[in-house]
Order: sequence, then structure tokens, then C-alpha cells
Amino acid sequence: MNADVKNNVSAEVIVETVGLKKYYRGDKIKALDGVDMQVRHGEVVVIIGPSGSGKSTLLRSLNLLEVPTEGSVLFHGVDIAARNVNINIHRQKMGMVFQHFNLFPHMTILGNLTLAPMKLLHKSREEAEEKARELLRRVALEDRADAYPSQLSGGQKQRIAIVRALCMEPEVMLFDEPTSALDPELVGEVLDVMKSLAREGMTMLCVTHEMGFAKEVADRVIFMCDGQICEEGTPEQIFTNPENPRLRQFLQSIL
Repeated sequence: MNADVKNNVSAEVIVETVGLKKYYRGDKIKALDGVDMQVRHGEVVVIIGPSGSGKSTLLRSLNLLEVPTEGSVLFHGVDIAARNVNINIHRQKMGMVFQHFNLFPHMTILGNLTLAPMKLLHKSREEAEEKARELLRRVALEDRADAYPSQLSGGQKQRIAIVRALCMEPEVMLFDEPTSALDPELVGEVLDVMKSLAREGMTMLCVTHEMGFAKEVADRVIFMCDGQICEEGTPEQIFTNPENPRLRQFLQSIL
């Protein structure tokens, strides 16, 4: 979070969930079981927890890739889960990066990056390509604009996936375990791009197992278990003085 936001706890709340629930098979599987969360402008929130705790379901619920069973998802105060809301407009303002890159294999990198801005933001090809090349330079991949995804490493593909999201000029970036499918030696190059975004004040929510990233970059760490937020706090609070027994057990198993 930038300095202005750190010194202003009243910074605008961009994303909020109220009583968010997601049940499967009736109410037998409670992926989310009453989640209340606020994310402020410029804040970097890292979500951790064991497998099956609801982390990815929470992230995917923020742009309704998962439709809540109950509760509200507020974006700038608008409940985007309401029936009369055009969710596609709000999705354009929330960039999302997945575990797998989901690039179109038959299109060049430049084609992958310019498709959505031209179709959804109605940018001209020249505008879209200029923005894409600018962002490619930022992640040191400007020389790969005419390559195809099959010609890139996993780390390069994930950096391209981040750039693709940024081409839509989002207000919030959602990262769902963006390094989990990468070979260990490729993880760093993706985390470096994410750190750069955080330094520039991008509002970010990230589900990750990269605890070093959480310690270095997060303003707040959320620990989830059993579909609920079981503890949250600064990285220092979470990693050096955890209160919840499940959190202590989780940290002992991974650190």
C-alpha cells in the first residue's frame, strides 16, 4: 500500500463482502460460510490457508465466477450480485490472473493482449497495441510480442497473463495462486512483477502459498479455514504472533 493509504485508515473501501456464503450439494459443503471482508484502495491483501479452506472460492466470488449462495459482494458500494447489475462492466475493472495462463494458443502474444481492449473497451488497434507494447516493456518481454504462447516458458506466460489483465486498466487485481503451476526457478520473475504493482499502489488480493511474498508485500494477511476468516492482521502479527491454533498449526507445517 502506498504511504498515503497507510497513513489514512479511512481510505475508500473498494471491495467488500457481507455475510458471503457459497454452499454446494445443498448445504453439505460450505466452501464459504459467512465471510465479511473489506479491501481499501491501494491495499495489498494476501489470503492464506490450507487446501479446501475457501481461499480460491472467495477470490472467484469477487467477480462472480462463483455465484454466492447468500450474501453480498460490493464493488464501490454496488452489490454486483444483485440481479439488475451488469456484471461484465464490473469484471472489466477487476483483472484476474489464474494458476494456469489461459492464453489463446492460435494467437500471437500481441493478439492475446489486444483482443479484449478492442472488443470490450472499444479501443482502436493502434491504441490497444501501444498499451500492450508499453506493458510488455515493463515486464521485459517486448521482444516476444510476435511469438506464440507455445514458444514461451511458464514464467513468461504468467507474466503475459498479468499484462493481459493490466491491458484492461483494472482498478483491482485478483491473483489465484499465480505461481503454483510454475517450476521453482520461474516463480521469482512472476513475483517481481507483482511486487512492482504493489509498490505502485495497485489494489491487490492474492491467494498464494508464497509466504515470503506475503511477509514482504502484504499490508494485511487473511487466514482462512473451514470457509471462514479465522484470523487476519499485519504480516508481523500473523507470522510472529498468531493467535488462532489452526493458524499456528498451518504455519508450522509450511515454514
